[in-house]
Amino acid sequence: MKFSLNRESLLKPLLLVSGAVERKSTLPILSNILFEINDQSLTLTATDLELEMVAGTQIDNEGDSGKLTIPAKKLLDICKSLPEDSQLTFEAQDETVIISTGRSRYSLSTLPATDFPNIEEWKGDVEFRIMKSELLRLIESTHFSMANQDVRYYLNGMSIETEGTEIRSVATDGHRLAICKIANESLTLPARQVIVPRKGILEIIRLLDPVDEEIQLFLGANHIRIIDNEYSFTSKLVDGRFPDYRRVLPRNGDKVLQTNKDLLRQVLSRASILSNEKFKGVRLNFAANELKITANNPEQEQAEEVVEINFPYEDLEIGFNVSYVLDVLNAIKEQEVKFTLADANSSVVIEGGESGEALYVVMPMRL
Repeated sequence: MKFSLNRESLLKPLLLVSGAVERKSTLPILSNILFEINDQSLTLTATDLELEMVAGTQIDNEGDSGKLTIPAKKLLDICKSLPEDSQLTFEAQDETVIISTGRSRYSLSTLPATDFPNIEEWKGDVEFRIMKSELLRLIESTHFSMANQDVRYYLNGMSIETEGTEIRSVATDGHRLAICKIANESLTLPARQVIVPRKGILEIIRLLDPVDEEIQLFLGANHIRIIDNEYSFTSKLVDGRFPDYRRVLPRNGDKVLQTNKDLLRQVLSRASILSNEKFKGVRLNFAANELKITANNPEQEQAEEVVEINFPYEDLEIGFNVSYVLDVLNAIKEQEVKFTLADANSSVVIEGGESGEALYVVMPMRL
């Protein structure tokens, strides 16, 4: 089995699929990429048993069709370090593959292609098309609220929901909640909810560009799949029930503050420097004309910042994890930001000043 192709033709699909390669696997085959040759086309597949990435390219085939697996990291490092427009020739011999270009020659060990795991065939029961930019916005608006290695495993991912003309993303770690929804009048979707694992969500963010190109999305009983003209991405779903987040949305907020997002973000960033490194608590004192922000740490150091605001309500003091509030302010794209508050023991609702596309809930801290 022998084939040739240009370095650039190989590097793009190789970079695409390498995100799914398992780094610390007990199964050696998962550190390899499956090369599958069919006439003039080459398909690359990588998997860690949870995610699967498939990408393709065209080759100059000089031999029979066939399959082999090649160590992913070594191949990627070789390709990256070769000069541009190098012509690579691959030739499989027994349990090795010889890669030659110009006067360079590399011999890599291979593993049997028959051992390479394949995510089983499945049909998506919900299928729709969405702009890459919209899907990226949906996920980037909420992904930072996902839990990381929580014992409540269903929180270590993102809930993707469809209903009618709406697609929603929801993430929570138990201390904060992020919801984003996008409406598309051309869609008529059934009511479905799936939980995509954290690693799958981070890989989708890596793959998507903020461009107005359509991709296909398939939701199945156990998998989600995204198909683009350059690649196919599949992730297993988290088997579990996502909490009913609608029950925890605060409804008693009667104090609304609208202010400039960038100004507030800068002030909170400065105050956070002197907050407790572990708990990241800051105290917010709302008064009629000003918001005073204070932070302390165990070394008895203190930061104090004052911002002019319009707050025609009784004074209110409330504590927050400053990292959670900054994550929200970084995710909101609008210039104005709206806080809806009730009292010192109630969660705050944070939204962009205008659109209402995304909504964030942050629980208060006792300081």
